[in-house]
Amino acid sequence: MRQMEQNVLGNIHSVESFGSADGPGVRYIIFLKGCQMRCKYCHNPDTWGTPCGTQENPRPGENWQSPEEILAKAKRYKNYWKKNGGITVSGGEALLQIDFLLELFTLAKKEGIHTCLDTSGNPFTTEEPFFSKFKKLMDVTDLVMLDIKEMNAKKHRALTGQDNANILAMARFLSDNGKAMWIRHVLVPGVTDDEVDLTELRTFVESLKTVERLEILPYHTLGVFKWKELGLTYGLEGVNPPTTEEVQRAKKLLGLIQ
Repeated sequence: MRQMEQNVLGNIHSVESFGSADGPGVRYIIFLKGCQMRCKYCHNPDTWGTPCGTQENPRPGENWQSPEEILAKAKRYKNYWKKNGGITVSGGEALLQIDFLLELFTLAKKEGIHTCLDTSGNPFTTEEPFFSKFKKLMDVTDLVMLDIKEMNAKKHRALTGQDNANILAMARFLSDNGKAMWIRHVLVPGVTDDEVDLTELRTFVESLKTVERLEILPYHTLGVFKWKELGLTYGLEGVNPPTTEEVQRAKKLLGLIQ
């Protein structure tokens, strides 16, 4: 049995006690701070921040907690989880705090709690020390919800500021190693709804062996006020959420409906 690392803390943005859209069943969701992506439609730009300042001398407003503390709080709601609920760690980008995530999920699995990782995959690399930690993390992760923002590499960089090659490589790694996945795609009219790109996404998902669900998440503007509060220029000003017809079209292209 691996030894638990000492003094591993997570920089917590917020929690949600009764999540129903971030994994199966009722979930206790932990949102971590820090993200290297700058998605133009991000509804949580307040999570970007810095994931790892100094724990002993936190910046104003930072909330550092131990895996034990977080798990104890989550377990207060265990009766609501029934058979298929559990904990989900999201962000920001949870993999930027992989040491904390590994300790939390290791503790959770010892108690038989279902663990779900919600990630964009952006930090994924096969370089060390990340890769060894990631493989250990997958041993205690029941489900990975992977956001694929855009298949076209050039468009992905324009949308997020980052490349997508390592994200697709992560999906292939999870598939090859038998890890259950939900793939999610945010549908933004005129941005991520191109027929060629959606068809490519469908082909890619169909090449993976462990995808249990493919979801379309309609773009929304509920987080725009946060950009304004932070003094940031919103990247998709004037773009409206997709219509029902646009969502149906995307679902047909992805093979979700006939």
